[in-house]
Amino acid sequence: MRKLMNTVDTILTESLDGLAAAHADILTLGGGHKFVRRRLLRPGKVALVSGGGSGHEPMHTGFVGVGMLDAACPGQVFTSPTPDQIAEAIEAVDGGAGTLLIVKNYEGDVMNFEMAAELSSARIERVLTNDDVAVENRINTTGRRGVAGTLVVEKIVGAAAEAGLDLSALKELGDRVNSSTRSMGVALSSCTVPASGKPTFDIGDGEMEVGVGIHGEAGRRRDRLRSADAIAEEVCDLIAADFGDLRGRRALLLVNGFGATPLMELYLMYHSARRLFEQRGVVIARSLVGSLVTSLDMAGCSITLSLLDDNALRYWDARVHTASLRWGM
Repeated sequence: MRKLMNTVDTILTESLDGLAAAHADILTLGGGHKFVRRRLLRPGKVALVSGGGSGHEPMHTGFVGVGMLDAACPGQVFTSPTPDQIAEAIEAVDGGAGTLLIVKNYEGDVMNFEMAAELSSARIERVLTNDDVAVENRINTTGRRGVAGTLVVEKIVGAAAEAGLDLSALKELGDRVNSSTRSMGVALSSCTVPASGKPTFDIGDGEMEVGVGIHGEAGRRRDRLRSADAIAEEVCDLIAADFGDLRGRRALLLVNGFGATPLMELYLMYHSARRLFEQRGVVIARSLVGSLVTSLDMAGCSITLSLLDDNALRYWDARVHTASLRWGM
């Protein structure tokens, strides 16, 4: 294992110290490195709190700031934050208008955020993100995973909170954005969790994992490595099939890298995906390309399509000022 670190035990806290120092104008650390919060809070605004295991940076800590999250709780690598972390974050940022929790659909995250809500005296609602079409909803599963589409929910709902929408309206908006968003990823390599010191799974040089999760979970199948166009076609076909008829629908197209994929390759994948969706009649109204919801040092990418109504489009375009997303300044 070759990583830029001092020790396994301090990699997370030292990273958070660096984040806070580099973006001291935007955010600050909670006690004990339990959460990251906006430096300047707005009393009377509904607070947005999210979080999850570390290793997916910049999600979620890089999305704390004006127009997105008020606080994010980083767990250990690929491990849910604890209920006390989340409860302390809620207490630190709740300004009296209630708190909306944005939670990815993983068993540990769901359970710990629910426990934190029970510990808090604040008015709380929750949006559960589950945009991953690689996972089939079955009785013996927890359902679809929340992956890169979580970013879309956090951005749109964050802008709406900044505009003054109340807690129930934000909950409704978040659920609607989530239900209008689909994602799927393909990995070309595994990732290495610092504490384990070895790749999460073995994959050959000429192979790819189709439908991989952001923690290195196995996908739908292992297959031979194919061309970018062929990969994009399979992913886009599955996303489109899950939506149904997309003709004339306006959408955001997000191509997200998993941490070890060059931008040259991500833009190539965007080019393929955009062409394929436009052939189906989709109007690509907004775009985002970059490594934003990562899996440590995994190579590969995910494709997300999020349908945009007028409200969602307006909130997507609204000002955002975080460590990792900035526009409208």
